[in-house]
Amino acid sequence: MTKQRESRWVKAVVSRIVRFVLWFITKPEWKGTENVPAQGGVIIATNHLSLTDPLTVAHFLYIGARRWPTFTMKDGVMKIPVVRSVAKSTGQIPVKRGTTDAVKALREAELALTRDGCSVIFYPEGTCTRDPELWPMSAKTGVARLALTTGVPVVPVAHWGEQHLLPYGAKRPSLFPRKRLQFLAGPPVDLDRFKGEPLTASVLKEATDVIMDDITALQAKIRGEEPPAVRYDLKRARLEAAEAEKKRAGAADEVSDGDNATKGAGE
Repeated sequence: MTKQRESRWVKAVVSRIVRFVLWFITKPEWKGTENVPAQGGVIIATNHLSLTDPLTVAHFLYIGARRWPTFTMKDGVMKIPVVRSVAKSTGQIPVKRGTTDAVKALREAELALTRDGCSVIFYPEGTCTRDPELWPMSAKTGVARLALTTGVPVVPVAHWGEQHLLPYGAKRPSLFPRKRLQFLAGPPVDLDRFKGEPLTASVLKEATDVIMDDITALQAKIRGEEPPAVRYDLKRARLEAAEAEKKRAGAADEVSDGDNATKGAGE
């Protein structure tokens, strides 16, 4: 039997506030909502453009697809008193990254999907994209693991436009004029080839790539552009940046040592 995770009156109040605010500052366009199952557990896997995404994706899912949005939320956000109360009353799942509680959160997400029949939203990338052209980046394997463990469908959703509302790193949103937001949901990702396979690192990576390929293809359709042949890898980019910084520091030290040697010879 499906468990009621949320407070109905809190849901009613929160949804009305969010709807009012977003209709006032955005012009949403929703397509593919028929691909979201009307009931039963489903993973909504989507790209991440802006810190406003949770509101706009929730709006798409609740109004466009008629499903209540459930998120896994960072513990830092859950520490804000009002946010914590609202999140708990609306069935959101707290996550403490880098701790054993992250495993508990994964287990709670499994229960939300399999026992409670929830629609749970995930950002496989784990953070806002850093791709220079805002294409989806390489992703973590948690969503693929959850999908293969639970057997629930993964519906890919791509969106575009939030970067004009609040670009990543910006402190103030640009509210006016109203921003055009485009959403496109595709059919469930075909993960049949992985069923029954041991959940090795290679299998999870391949399944993750399939999920991200579908999301990227949907965003390419929205944008009318060709995505890059190789997805941006944030971890690799950070390593390369750190290596480049070390080389610059080493070159600077060599110049400094050379200057000191020249001064010593002159003396």
